[in-house]
Amino acid sequence: MNAIFKLLPEAVWTAAPGTKPAVLDALADRFAKVYALDRDDVLDGLQEREALGSTGFGRGVALPHARIDGLSRPVAALLKLESPIDFAAADRLPVDLVIGLLSPTNAGATHLHALAALSRMVRDEDMHRALTEASDTETLYALLTNASDRDAA
Repeated sequence: MNAIFKLLPEAVWTAAPGTKPAVLDALADRFAKVYALDRDDVLDGLQEREALGSTGFGRGVALPHARIDGLSRPVAALLKLESPIDFAAADRLPVDLVIGLLSPTNAGATHLHALAALSRMVRDEDMHRALTEASDTETLYALLTNASDRDAA
């Protein structure tokens, strides 16, 4: 896979965290477990970025992201919420799809390219519909990895 970011199957899951802070906690836990990262560093990075302004992308999607130490390339996680929550998105719609992205501290353009790729994916009508209608984590993983591979080509 020559994707812009790495996504492992274990980093795709569904849950019902209930609040924006709980979503960031859940992301930090998952990133730490799946990619062997320090949970507190991940949570601090996500919270610091979120304090600058909501990463609620719109259309029911949030893209929390941060740059942290301990990575050699960008990594992603996907959380499909069982119930939509307020994420202070620009369009004021509640969020039910959260795609987290972590990049190396010095990733610069690589981080921006990975964010842009995710943004393009969720702006695409067919992809957005497929992600929101997917009923299991295997389908979500396949959708994201296939789209990511195409975007990298």
